[in-house]
Amino acid sequence: MNRCLRDGLLRLLWVIPAMAIGSGCTTYAVIDNQSVVTTNSDIRYGLEDFNQHHRSNDEITLVVAFSGGGGRAAALAYGVMQGLRDSNILAEIDMISSVSGGSFTAAYYGLYGDKLFTDFENDFIRRDYQTEWLTGLANPLQWFSSRGRTDIATQIYEERLFKGATFADLHQANGPLIVINATDLGGGARFSFLQEYFDLLCSDLSSYPIARAVTASSAVPIMLNPVVLRNHSGCINPAQDYLQKIEHNDWAEFKRAPGLIDTVEALNNYQDKQQRPYIHLVDGGITDNLGLMALYEMVEIGGGINSFVERLGSKPTPRLVVISVNASAKPAYAIEATHEIPSIDNTVSAVTDIQLHRYNAATISVMSRAVERWSRDLSDFWQPVEPYFIEISFAGVQQEQQRLLLNQIPTGLALTPEQADALILAGRELLQNHPEFQRLLQQLNND
Repeated sequence: MNRCLRDGLLRLLWVIPAMAIGSGCTTYAVIDNQSVVTTNSDIRYGLEDFNQHHRSNDEITLVVAFSGGGGRAAALAYGVMQGLRDSNILAEIDMISSVSGGSFTAAYYGLYGDKLFTDFENDFIRRDYQTEWLTGLANPLQWFSSRGRTDIATQIYEERLFKGATFADLHQANGPLIVINATDLGGGARFSFLQEYFDLLCSDLSSYPIARAVTASSAVPIMLNPVVLRNHSGCINPAQDYLQKIEHNDWAEFKRAPGLIDTVEALNNYQDKQQRPYIHLVDGGITDNLGLMALYEMVEIGGGINSFVERLGSKPTPRLVVISVNASAKPAYAIEATHEIPSIDNTVSAVTDIQLHRYNAATISVMSRAVERWSRDLSDFWQPVEPYFIEISFAGVQQEQQRLLLNQIPTGLALTPEQADALILAGRELLQNHPEFQRLLQQLNND
């Protein structure tokens, strides 16, 4: 599709909603989450029921976090996965936490394993999903349909990537724990697609489509409608009881991170079934663009790192490794070259980037200190635990021209071949050249 046609279709994003409003057309979300009262599934895709039998090395606990950033994030994450494969530690990944664009790579690997390296480029990175979505949106039949814009995206992902797969299929794939994260628009909190979260909604995760979870994780507000979950009633579960006990206890232990208090309160609010019968989920990057806070909150709210490791059915290993794959970009804006008033688009983009990078910096700071503290908590006299916090970002690209190119790649689901090649190469090289990763490999080789 040429640039002019694409720009015309983008303008339809503003025209079509106006037409729908004027016609009195109402859009309803598809509800796919079933009540635990009516299902008989014995599959629980979550922390407590996660089987660690995929682990082949008791020397390392490895958690990877994929950030948001559309196709840019997916391709950078893919390059990092290539680096892990080439370093022979891919199989040691215990958990991948992802948001937005990074969720495509995470979910694909979780479902298909090593097929990521043979099929993912053609299935996702080198496909123009943006144009496919815009073409579906421009279909006149869609303008007056009760189906939302999100349903078009979900259908495309279903047909091209996930083929009807559910979280039961993800469970049976026997890979690392994949934590797909979205944002609860009404509650203002992160929402993870784990059974522990679905328990709060009295809902069964195992039958939920992967495609819709990934859509929720990447549903940019305005561009896409929220993905909606039904907050079912009629059940009592350990997750609800645990959160209530936390809320009634002294909050002193959470003072180092006051946001944890807000998270617990937001999760407790799911018990109000009458006031909150439906939960609207949007892009996970709004509450955690790096995918790191999901890990942090699960550990801290769950009682600390020792309890977290125990819930995973594991035990402390000599090395705790957290790899953050940060695809956020710092594009160069031309607004300072003139006294002309910036456009609305440039203003919104600049403001969003400022907020995003400041929040990312704060998150990195919190997590780097947490990994150090967790390692101390896991250590004992006979077996100390060595921490490794590895941040992959465009700031680590040494060549200035290449760094500028990567930072100018827009957030969307359409990459040029040159952009895809540059991102994949950057992900692989940034990982393999990172001093902390080299230190990790050296220590593992010395064992």
